[in-house]
Amino acid sequence: MKKFLSFAAILMLLLVLAACNDDEELAGENVSAGSGDYPEVTFKLAHITPTDHMWHQASEKFKEELESITDGKMTVEIYPASQLGSEADMVQQVEAGSVDMAMITAAYLTSRTPEMAAWFAPYLFETLEEANTAAQSDLGQEVLKKVEGTGLKGLTYLFAGQRTMVTKGVKINSTDDLNGLKLRVTPSPALQSFYRNAGAAPESLSLTEVYSALQTGVIDGMDMDLDATITNKYAEIAKYVAVTNHMVWPSTILTNEKKFNALSQDAQDAVTQAWQVASDYAVTTRAGQEEEFRKELESQGMEVYDLDASLFAKQIEAFDSEYGGQSDLIKQFIEANR
Repeated sequence: MKKFLSFAAILMLLLVLAACNDDEELAGENVSAGSGDYPEVTFKLAHITPTDHMWHQASEKFKEELESITDGKMTVEIYPASQLGSEADMVQQVEAGSVDMAMITAAYLTSRTPEMAAWFAPYLFETLEEANTAAQSDLGQEVLKKVEGTGLKGLTYLFAGQRTMVTKGVKINSTDDLNGLKLRVTPSPALQSFYRNAGAAPESLSLTEVYSALQTGVIDGMDMDLDATITNKYAEIAKYVAVTNHMVWPSTILTNEKKFNALSQDAQDAVTQAWQVASDYAVTTRAGQEEEFRKELESQGMEVYDLDASLFAKQIEAFDSEYGGQSDLIKQFIEANR
């Protein structure tokens, strides 16, 4: 009888503890469902890409996730396709606080944040997943923090597809075919250095000017990812895509440091968490689209082919030597990921 009563007592205790745990779990679910210290706010987010580009899709993912976390208290108005101006304009707007967040390419930022050149070491990453891991590393975060100092704060990175070489009438089979070729390259010292070392003549044009410049022969081709080649309809006027995948293409999510720091800790955490979800979504989704995009461009009449990294061995060595010598952080980043 004593053993039976002891067993019954233990059983009752276990049932009570289980019930308490269930209550705690339910309470935890309620706390996480928008009951934090969240202000009623609508953020203005600007970027340069069309609405069918991965970066815009990631913006929509950020909006969806932020509204889910905060139960709709914090939301986002998205201004795509350079509606609010160029990247230079958007950076100034974020600094002034008239735009809350902007998606700014790391390539543009190299002109004002030299350490961003680390991302454009040629053939540093084989996959977007590798690049995303590097972005979350201590060195990747240290590079991101270098944007601070003028009222900006870097929240995270966001990746699109790797870079390819798109040309109108010249098929690139070696670096010899790049000699004197006028290629639109984002106005970044790091990118232009790579192409000059390969013999090309890089031209600095805004994205909105590229189509007409290629159409009229002002340029012979461009440095571009497959995403933008499709969304900007370059197949209408270009013939070849050399899939070199010579560089990854990160953007940075910039916000106004003072306005971000004025948010509650819960609100800051919600923004950070939502961007992390969007960033992971972009990498996972885009990595699985490579073959789909190649077939799409081929169906539009383009010849899509691969070029091996070994063709650019001299350019890789020259870049690592030049930019690794300019900054210890760039050197460490390259050595950690090469």
